Amino acid sequence: MLRTHTCGELTAKHIPQVVSLCGWVERVRDMGQSTFIVLRDRYGKTQLVLPPDASNALREVVKQLKFEYVIRATGKVALRPAGQENPNLSTGEIELHLESVEILNECQTLPFLPSSPDVPSEESRLQFRYLDLRRDSMQRSLVLRSQITKKIRDYFERQGFIDIETPILGRSTPEGARDYLVPSRVHPGQFYALPQSPQIYKQLMMIAGYDRYVQIARCFRDEDLRADRQPEFTQLDMEMSFVDENDIMGMIDGLMQHLAREVLGLELKLPLPRMSYDEAMRRFGHDAPDLRYGLEIIDLTAWAKTTDFRVFRGTADAGNYVRALNVKGAAEAFSRKRIDELTTFVQGDFGAKGLAWMRLEANGWGGPIAKNFTEEQLQSLNKLVAAEPGDVILFVADSWETSCRTLHGLRRRLGAELQLYDPKEMNFSWVVRFPMFARDEEENRWAAMHHPFTAPLDEDLPKLESDPSGVRAKAYDLVLNGFEVGGGTIRIHDNPVQQRVFSLLGMSPEEAEHRFGFLLGALRYGAPPHGGIALGVDRLVMLFAGLDNIRDCITFPKTTRAQDLMTDAPNIVDERQLDELGLALKKQPTPE
Repeated sequence: MLRTHTCGELTAKHIPQVVSLCGWVERVRDMGQSTFIVLRDRYGKTQLVLPPDASNALREVVKQLKFEYVIRATGKVALRPAGQENPNLSTGEIELHLESVEILNECQTLPFLPSSPDVPSEESRLQFRYLDLRRDSMQRSLVLRSQITKKIRDYFERQGFIDIETPILGRSTPEGARDYLVPSRVHPGQFYALPQSPQIYKQLMMIAGYDRYVQIARCFRDEDLRADRQPEFTQLDMEMSFVDENDIMGMIDGLMQHLAREVLGLELKLPLPRMSYDEAMRRFGHDAPDLRYGLEIIDLTAWAKTTDFRVFRGTADAGNYVRALNVKGAAEAFSRKRIDELTTFVQGDFGAKGLAWMRLEANGWGGPIAKNFTEEQLQSLNKLVAAEPGDVILFVADSWETSCRTLHGLRRRLGAELQLYDPKEMNFSWVVRFPMFARDEEENRWAAMHHPFTAPLDEDLPKLESDPSGVRAKAYDLVLNGFEVGGGTIRIHDNPVQQRVFSLLGMSPEEAEHRFGFLLGALRYGAPPHGGIALGVDRLVMLFAGLDNIRDCITFPKTTRAQDLMTDAPNIVDERQLDELGLALKKQPTPE
């Protein structure tokens, strides 16, 4: 090899060896008599020194060095002079006294410096991703990702799971997000679909008798993107037979404890806490609540009915809700201007009608709506919200859905702005017993809350046809710091119940057989009780790394418009390729 050691490897124990290093030039400092060079690779950095007695030939080579040149440096390992050690580097006690330098490749003028503390624009980062990936922060997150995936595999191997690959080219069974379709050349007019998840395949593996399946799988969904979403993503997929919800959650509890201990040095207390979906929505307005801080939602609907304040009373009497947040000690920080900004925020982002507020002062309640309530009503309010002088109460009067959406958004924003939590804290929890179905008003039908293979709670099975809204699912989501990092269910393992669910979803027996006949057929041949879960590896790494954007832990991510700026994908293809596939475009696009 061209190198004997890496740039993060050398210590005092290597003195006075002659070694060779390869890497990228991060910095060159000409100090007159001596020149100092920082050489970097993915393992670390080493300081190279051109000594005063260096040959003219060596000096001429060093004079050519610029940022990000790729070089091979050979020299003797020596201690740094006293007082010049760098405790922030693993190689900080030594330096390499150069004997030769070979330029392996030059570097043109850079669009940005990977070593600069100034982070370039995201567009530049994605266009020149190979340069962005040289930055220390990107290398740390990808190394962390590698460590996490290895520890996941190690954990499941110890638990007796079999790592099984499932197909990438499969059948389109649209349910939820849109499929990415792949035309078949051999079967003109027919299409494969890239998997949104290995869901059906892993259920078939349970029916085949492989009772502990695991896979780190690539998945694809053609959906609108956000900072924590990508069109192609990686998930940890797991399935088990002869289990119930507690078995699945217990297995993942152990995995999270293992990862937290091995990766972050944190000790998790098991079992991880659990709350029902109904409780999460009531207390936090969301099914993935951030439990690192309080600021819980307070329901004031019953109290509102005792008042004559038209906005609150009218909302409550109409069957809607009056709910609030008590922002402790925020009176001084909440100017009228800031509350106006929060009002604009909830109206624009969440469709709320408005944001009412009051504050408890030393001499009583103040604020624009305080005069609408009697002293007795204010005392009652005080008890309900547990107010103390200096507290600000933010009210939302609206439908259940809008109040949940608005107060969750407010809670999330205020938690960050008021620094109500330690950013380094890792708070795991489970949300369980989700509704089985949600009403799709546009299509005027019931839709599966998770997917159509989810089993209902045994006690709710009799309500399947008579009261679908009251049926709860054997479903469970893992939540970390306010993000859903995984979701799973116990599956329907007998054909009659599966047919009943399909029927409720508006799927005729013929349509169900056409779309899922292979699964329905398999369920007739001795399917065991089974269930599983999928965890988003990208999102898990993002949270373990303390990042805000999922693209910062993916090697070559897409933009929020699902574009790869580096390779300019997607793009048009040759007419010849379309002809081979038997395809014709309605209108030939032009490259952007």
